[in-house]
Amino acid sequence: MKNYFSSSFKLGVLGGGQLGRMLLTETQKLDIYTVILDGNSEAPCAQICNEFHQGDLLDFDTVYNFGKQVDLLTIEIENVNIDALDKLEAEGLTIYPKPKNLRIIQNKAAQKKFYKDHDIPTAPFNHYAYLEELKHSYENNIINFPFVWKSARFGYDGNGVKIVRSIEDLESLPTGECITEQLIPFKNELAVIVARNKQGEIKTYPVVEMEFHPEANQVEYVICPARIDEAVAKKAREVALKVADAFDFVGLLAVEMFQTENNEILVNEVAPRTHNSGHYSIEASYTNQFEQHLRSILNLPLGNTESKVAGIMVNLVGAEGYTGEVVYKNIEEILKVDGVTPHIYGKKTTKPFRKMGHVTIVNEDINEARKVAQQVKETIKVIAK
Repeated sequence: MKNYFSSSFKLGVLGGGQLGRMLLTETQKLDIYTVILDGNSEAPCAQICNEFHQGDLLDFDTVYNFGKQVDLLTIEIENVNIDALDKLEAEGLTIYPKPKNLRIIQNKAAQKKFYKDHDIPTAPFNHYAYLEELKHSYENNIINFPFVWKSARFGYDGNGVKIVRSIEDLESLPTGECITEQLIPFKNELAVIVARNKQGEIKTYPVVEMEFHPEANQVEYVICPARIDEAVAKKAREVALKVADAFDFVGLLAVEMFQTENNEILVNEVAPRTHNSGHYSIEASYTNQFEQHLRSILNLPLGNTESKVAGIMVNLVGAEGYTGEVVYKNIEEILKVDGVTPHIYGKKTTKPFRKMGHVTIVNEDINEARKVAQQVKETIKVIAK
């Protein structure tokens, strides 16, 4: 086996945001030399990695030249230059997740077609090269309100997703490539994280349930285990495994799903990396998602994915009406509560709904943890000076 630990091995990471920062906790634990590329000189990883490079993740030359300096390359954001990754892979660099997976996942239309081609359950959809095409469909009664509009590229955290209920909503959409989906009535939004290494060892984390903020369309709470029937949880894990298998995926894959009114599981989308829905695992699991990501991409034995205790994650996002140098108001109040652990992402400036951190609440009783999570949400405020 290759020696990754206290050695000359260099792990490259495209992206230096909060996911990279939490990954660095694990690379430091194992003394793996980590090199980060990010466009922002004040990215959360900048001060704490072994080596930091500033550059555009979508620029071919920047990504290619960065890749030539490392022994294995991974990502913490999927919006990166895939052509550069293809060339690096052709020249022998190991890259996980694989560039061919990223190419599909980067584009929501390609992702949906992939599910359809592999008999993976997903909501019915239409694909449009540009907005005018979508308008023609509406005018010709091919599509009716309401429907879900999604930008094919560069959507995240509720950006690039809109429920279209009227002609005014339709007129206000961006002009580029998009998909529309039938608006599915669902009981729950669920997620399953799958880990898979090169030799094909595969494990799933428990199914989590996600509660969303109604205005921001961002996850407010992640609840593990999901408060669902065991048969539904089993089905969700099976669907997640089918997705990872279809991609022949290596690394960590977060599969977001809907549980419909009649308990069908439909895949919404995937993230080919560590994910917001797995942050609870730092405190609640035997092996947290960031350590598991390292184990999977380095082809090491995968760790135990079970939870030691029930966990709930609360996202800390910038309060509305505040932009500027960040202040975490009442943080000492939540620190008085048993089982509460804040994680601050190192972003110096806040703005409305920007992800600034998260708080994990652990408890033997999931319902008690949910009450504490509510208390935490109502107490701590992310404001500006």
